[in-house]
Amino acid sequence: MPAIVLIGAQWGDEGKGKATDLLGSRVDYVVKFNGGNNAGHTVVVGDEKYALHLLPSGILSPGVTPVIANGVVVDVEVLFEELDALSERGVDVSRLKVSANAHLITAYHRTLDKVSERFLGKRQIGTTGRGIGPSYADKINRVGIRVQDLFDENILRQKVEGALDQKNHLLVKVYNRRAIEVDEIVNELLGYAERLRPMVADTALLLHQALDAGKTVLFEGGQATMLDVDHGTYPFVTSSNATSGGAVTGSGIAPNRIDRVIAVVKAYTTRVGSGPFPTELFDDSGEFLRAKGFEFGTTTGRPRRCGWYDAPIARYTSRINGVTDFVLTKLDVLTGLENIPVCVAYSVDGVRVDEVPVSQSDFHHATPLYEEFPGWTEDITHVRDFDDLPQNAKDYVLKLESISGARISAIGVGPDREAIVVRHDLID
Repeated sequence: MPAIVLIGAQWGDEGKGKATDLLGSRVDYVVKFNGGNNAGHTVVVGDEKYALHLLPSGILSPGVTPVIANGVVVDVEVLFEELDALSERGVDVSRLKVSANAHLITAYHRTLDKVSERFLGKRQIGTTGRGIGPSYADKINRVGIRVQDLFDENILRQKVEGALDQKNHLLVKVYNRRAIEVDEIVNELLGYAERLRPMVADTALLLHQALDAGKTVLFEGGQATMLDVDHGTYPFVTSSNATSGGAVTGSGIAPNRIDRVIAVVKAYTTRVGSGPFPTELFDDSGEFLRAKGFEFGTTTGRPRRCGWYDAPIARYTSRINGVTDFVLTKLDVLTGLENIPVCVAYSVDGVRVDEVPVSQSDFHHATPLYEEFPGWTEDITHVRDFDDLPQNAKDYVLKLESISGARISAIGVGPDREAIVVRHDLID
């Protein structure tokens, strides 16, 4: 049975939670392999809307085992808040497994994230201030704290002391903030240990055994390809690998276990935070997309920057991830537009460029070259078969498919759980 990786094809917020939910009833495990509570999935089930940040969205599917793998950075306070909120709404959260090797976000990570971002001034990255970057930095600097450290007080204390030796100098002497006490951090973290203990597992072994037993495992990426720390619009990126390769290192499964890579892409483009965005709109069209698509961050509430579909980015995503299938979301948002522009290439210093430039400077100065396609006015939120879409909507989807590097296997036509058109099976 397959190991399936599901990732974002743009700058995040593409609707990965909806795509995961679509597959949820047919998979046995849903694994979060990167990021932390800096990203959010919104899943609508009937009249209920769930906003998830740290938890895999598969936690909403009965019978599925949700896994937070080693590549995730975990804010335990946020983890318990989300679990409690779901439990109060009747969701069974008892199956959750958390990797013993996942790194923890502490209070000093959150503090450093906020003060360092303010210190950057106009050069700010646009982080969420939730401590994600500083936690990953500690991981790479080998001064991080892992989930397993909560169960050995001596090791935990040694690691916190080692981390704060350096960080308190930075906080006091550079940022003019108070020093953080070792006991303050140790006591807070120890307070979570006993509740967390039953959830902790060797998740890499668990997932290997599941695949060997014929189970279907879905690896759910946080953020998106263009925010990947290696392959995104650096430095305006997240601090982890949000691409399909990140599913390997972030979970401990081998590359040859992956059978399919599904990329979720909006029928237009959005991003949150700073950084280049060639198709960004500053006119009424941008406001139309933002208002109709309700483009405000699940985690931060920030209004998203909006623009037209960018085919070079889709092709780039297809190459980087080995995409086998695209899930196109929010097609319904385009209903009512007379014409719909699509970016098919860029102009850089007057020269046509058909692919994403490797130079950040060139990408920053790239201007989109558009082709326009006729729109449609018919309500498509009730459509469940591709042939029942308006002809112009079908033509738009087929054009995107022909220039994006992989087939479009499913199409989101509304916010509801069942508002999706399936063209090709995403598992078989």
